[in-house]
Amino acid sequence: MPNDSKALPVLSTDHVDQLSSMWDEGPHDECGVVGVSGLDHASEFAFLALYALQHRGQEAAGLVSFDEDGPHVLKGAGLVGDVFDTWSIRKLRGRSAVGHVRYSTAGGSSLDNVQPITARYARGDIALAHNGNLTNHFDLRKRLVDEGAIFRTTSDSETLVHLIAKSRHETIDAQVDDALTHLEGAYSIVLLINDVIYAARDPRGFRPLVLGKKDGGHIVASETCALDILGAEFVRDVQPGEVLKITDGSVEQMRSLPPAERQSPCIFELVYFARPDSRIWGVSVDRARRAFGRQLAREHPVEADAVVAVPDSANSAALGYSEESGIPFELGIVRHHYVGRTFIKPSQKDRDFGARMKYNPVREVIEGKRIVVVDDSLVRSTTSRSVVRMLRQAGAKEIHFRLGSPPVKWPCFYGIDMPTKGELIASSTPVEEIREKLNVESLGYLSLEGMVEAVAEAGPYCTACFSGEYPAPLVDVDKGFVTAEGPGTC
Repeated sequence: MPNDSKALPVLSTDHVDQLSSMWDEGPHDECGVVGVSGLDHASEFAFLALYALQHRGQEAAGLVSFDEDGPHVLKGAGLVGDVFDTWSIRKLRGRSAVGHVRYSTAGGSSLDNVQPITARYARGDIALAHNGNLTNHFDLRKRLVDEGAIFRTTSDSETLVHLIAKSRHETIDAQVDDALTHLEGAYSIVLLINDVIYAARDPRGFRPLVLGKKDGGHIVASETCALDILGAEFVRDVQPGEVLKITDGSVEQMRSLPPAERQSPCIFELVYFARPDSRIWGVSVDRARRAFGRQLAREHPVEADAVVAVPDSANSAALGYSEESGIPFELGIVRHHYVGRTFIKPSQKDRDFGARMKYNPVREVIEGKRIVVVDDSLVRSTTSRSVVRMLRQAGAKEIHFRLGSPPVKWPCFYGIDMPTKGELIASSTPVEEIREKLNVESLGYLSLEGMVEAVAEAGPYCTACFSGEYPAPLVDVDKGFVTAEGPGTC
C-alpha cells in the first residue's frame, strides 16, 4: 500500500454518500470488551469489568447475559454508571455474559450501534462485542447485501453476525471459524452464542485481549485492569490469531486463524489508550510510558525548573522525563474528573473553554518557572494550544513542550479514532512551524526509533499513524470505498 494519499477510484455519488455516512456513524470505534463464563451472576462481574474499562469508551455501554430463558439485554448511551444500576443488572441472569463500552467517531452515533450486537439465527442467539476495525467492512457488506442480507446497524461488527448466520457449516464452532476467516483488519472479539463464549484476536494482534480465571470461571477482557477489579488471576494474553471456546468456565483452544507475516500490536495502546495499571502483551503500560519519557529526555534535553504532565495519560511519561533529566516532577496541571456528559457553555466565544473545563493550572508551581510540559501525543494541536495559553496566563516564564511519541502523520484504519490526514497537524506542518503555532520556547517529539526501541521486547509493532506503513491490507481503500485520506472521507 503506497504511503501517499493519491486519488483513488470511487463509486457512484449516491453510493459514496451512503458509505461515507455509514463510516461516520460507526465502523471504526475505540472500545473495551469483556466476556464472563462459569460464574453465578456473570453480568455483575461483567459490569465491574466494564467499569474498569471505561477509559476505552465513554459514549455507550451494553451487557448481554444468557440463561435457560434465553438472552437478557441492557444497552444504552452514556457511562457505565449511567446505563446500569443494581436492579437492572440483577435482571441480567445467567452464568455467561458479554459486555462492551464504546467510543464512536465524531460523525454521530446511533443507539442501534450500541454493542453487544444481538441477533437470533437458526442455531440460537448471538451477542457480539468487538474492539477494532475491519478494513474490508464495506467490501463484505456490499457482497452480503447483494446476497439479500438486511443490516440493522452501520457498524462493521454486524458483518460478522451475518457471516456466521449464512455459513453452511453444520456446527456452531465451524460457523464461527468460517466467518472469522473472511475478516481483514483489526479485531478482538468476544462472542456469546447461547451460553458459550468465543474469544478471538486477529492474526496480527492489533488490539489487546487477555484471559483470566476466578472461582472456577473464566474472564476475557481488553486489559488486565478489568481482571484486577474482579480479583481474578491473570492467565495469559489471547495470542494473535487464537480462537478460544469457553463453556461454563472450561477453555478449549479452537483452530487458529491463518498466521500473518508478522504480528503488529498497536503501539498507540502503550502511548495513550491503555490504562497505566494494565499489562498488555507482557508489558507494563506504566513502565512503557516511563521508558518513552526517559528516552524523550535523552533526545530533547533542556534546562528547566519543573516537569509537568498534561494529565492523566502523560503522567508516566513525565515521570520518566523527570527521572532521566533530574528536573523535579511537579503537579502543575490538575484534571477535572467530574465533568458531566453535558454542560452549559458560556454565550461568549471562548476558544479555551473546553480546555478549562478539563484542566486547571497550579499557579504556585507554574508562576515564574521554566517548565517542561510533557504530553503523550499531538494530533490536531487544538487542546495543546489552549493548555499553553492557560500556562502563560498562570505566569510560566518558559514553556518547553515534549511529546512522548513521534509526529502523528497518518490516519488509523485499525480501530483508533484518528482524524483524517488533512486534520493531522504534523502531516503537513514542519516541527518549527508547529512550535510557533503552540507559542512555546521549544518543541520535541520522541523519535520513532527511540519509541520502538524503548519497548522492543514486545515488538514488532504497528506504527502506521507515525510511519504510514500499514501492516494489514486496506481493502476498502484499495477498492475505493474509503480514500487514503483516512476515516471520515470518501
